[in-house]
Amino acid sequence: MTSAIADHSFQSALAVPTVRRLANGLTIIAQQTPTDAVNLSLWLRVGSAVESDSINGMAHYLEHMIFKGTEQLPAGEFERRIEARGGVANAATSQDYTHFYFTSAPPDFATLAPLQIELVLNPRLASPEFERERSVILEEIARANDNPRRRIFARSMAMTFDRLPYRRPVLGPAAVVESLTAPQMRDFHHYWYRPERITAVAVGNLPAEELIQTVAAGFEQALAQGHRPDANRNPATQVTRSAPEAPFASIQRHHYTDAALQQARLVLSWRVPGLTDVEQTNALDVLTSILARGRLSRLVRDLREQRQLVTSIAASNMSYWQQGVFTIAASLPTENIEAVEAAIATHLQRLQESPVTPAELQRVQTQVANRYVFGSESPSDLAGLYGYYQTLTGQLHHAVHYPQEIQRLTPQDIQTAAQTYLSTQAYGALQILPESDAAVEITKLR
Repeated sequence: MTSAIADHSFQSALAVPTVRRLANGLTIIAQQTPTDAVNLSLWLRVGSAVESDSINGMAHYLEHMIFKGTEQLPAGEFERRIEARGGVANAATSQDYTHFYFTSAPPDFATLAPLQIELVLNPRLASPEFERERSVILEEIARANDNPRRRIFARSMAMTFDRLPYRRPVLGPAAVVESLTAPQMRDFHHYWYRPERITAVAVGNLPAEELIQTVAAGFEQALAQGHRPDANRNPATQVTRSAPEAPFASIQRHHYTDAALQQARLVLSWRVPGLTDVEQTNALDVLTSILARGRLSRLVRDLREQRQLVTSIAASNMSYWQQGVFTIAASLPTENIEAVEAAIATHLQRLQESPVTPAELQRVQTQVANRYVFGSESPSDLAGLYGYYQTLTGQLHHAVHYPQEIQRLTPQDIQTAAQTYLSTQAYGALQILPESDAAVEITKLR
């Protein structure tokens, strides 16, 4: 067994995970919970953000290819064994990470965990399977392009970022995916899928030490069986991290039409701190709830419930690794766009000029903290939470202490965040109109 070189635990009202870093660089997080299931999640800090434009889409394509089998494990065998034992398995690729996971009954964990590890570390990545899967990826891209919500999101991200790779799609453009090769993917896998770049999280109803030993043994076995090329071979990825982009200097407006829409969309975006400055994101999380989460939030109560200017309105604070995006998005009649944008600016101005009341803040703090706790009840929830924060911030403190950090915020903290990050004079403004309304607007201009 590979010896551990570091071992420590965190105390929290939510959980007591054990973190262990092995001599081969692998980080293992383990926790026993009373729920009669076990989840193993393998997190890698590799997503579309590390890709160069020439291989945009490679991380997602590789996620698919991982399940095509290894020299020891035929394609489909892992899923067959998971399903035979009543378990579930899946994977996801984002801008900043790739994530493989399965959940099983505790007695099956020692049998299934090494199979998942074998798939991730030693995929065959043979050219025939690579070519067959390409059509699947291209079909997924086509479906994404046909989805109005995903089109709006893509336009919003392209508006928000001028330089950072978050402006590009995780799936990649079809033209790039059509040009990718199996040798490129093998280089990409060899560079990124190494134990020192992996966080393995095991949570469920087995002792933490047993979970750790099972995962460590599975990695030792897979590493011994696999061929490990030179770790320094750079597969044309964008490894150097860029500095965050400066806030908008003025209001940047973008207009589009979309034939699939029945109502217009208005999306306002601000560049805000990301996970490299994670402490600054907490007040912004609270601001999303103050503004547009639930019927008692300010924008929902004013613009939807009282004045009925919008069909729906929501706020989000997306915290990517290099930078975050604070967004307010509404579905609304085209003729209300100007009034709604002005009303949003008025609400932001009020937040900047007058602190929220302690009663409003306490209500929202309870909502934010409870959503977090309620979303951390199952083994898969906890494994996802631990893996996400460990992978992207390098520590679990923000995972296990988030509710307490939210509770410590003051009205002045919220006011300062609104003043610092949510300018009423500088932001991105995206308007997407139904084609019929766009024709009316053009007629008006004439």
